[in-house]
Amino acid sequence: MNDMLKGILNRRSIRKYKDQSIPKELITTLLQAAMSAPSACNQQPWHFVVIEDKKVLNEISKIHSGFHVLKGSPLAILVCGEPQATQLDFYWEQDCSAATLNIILAAKACELGAVWLGINPRGGEDSDTIRKIVNLPDHIVPFSLVSVGYAAEAPAPADRYNESKIHYGSLWC
Repeated sequence: MNDMLKGILNRRSIRKYKDQSIPKELITTLLQAAMSAPSACNQQPWHFVVIEDKKVLNEISKIHSGFHVLKGSPLAILVCGEPQATQLDFYWEQDCSAATLNIILAAKACELGAVWLGINPRGGEDSDTIRKIVNLPDHIVPFSLVSVGYAAEAPAPADRYNESKIHYGSLWC
C-alpha cells in the first residue's frame, strides 16, 4: 500500500493540538494542495483566509460548540467560495469541498492534524458571524473551516468500509 493510500485510510479528525505554530512553508503547502483540487470546468471559485491570530480563533470558537477546537488551534484555514464569478455557480460548493479535503489530506502528509468544521454556505448565524469577524466582502461565501496543528492526540484509525452501502450498476440491493 502506498503512502497516499495509507494516509487516506489512517486519517482521523484531530481536535487537540500542541502549542506550536505552523511554519509558513507548510501553510503554503496546504494552500497549494487546496488549489490543486479538481474544479468543475476548472473554474476554481475558491478563496482562502489563513487565520493564525489567537484572538480571532478564540472569537470564532465561541460561535457554536463545534468550533471549540479553534480555541487551542494554532491555525485555521477558512475556505470560501465566489459563486457569482463562476459560469456553473451550482458547482462551487463541490469545488470548495474538494479543496477542503485536499487541505486535510495534505495536513496528514505533512504530519499535522486537522479537522473539517462545516459552515452552512446558504447563510445563517454561523456564516454571518464568521463573515463579520474576518470582514469578508458580500460576494464571498464562507464554506468551511479547517483547524490545523501538530497533533496532541492520536485516535486509532477507523475501518469505515461498509458493504451494505455499495450498489453496482442500476441495481439497488
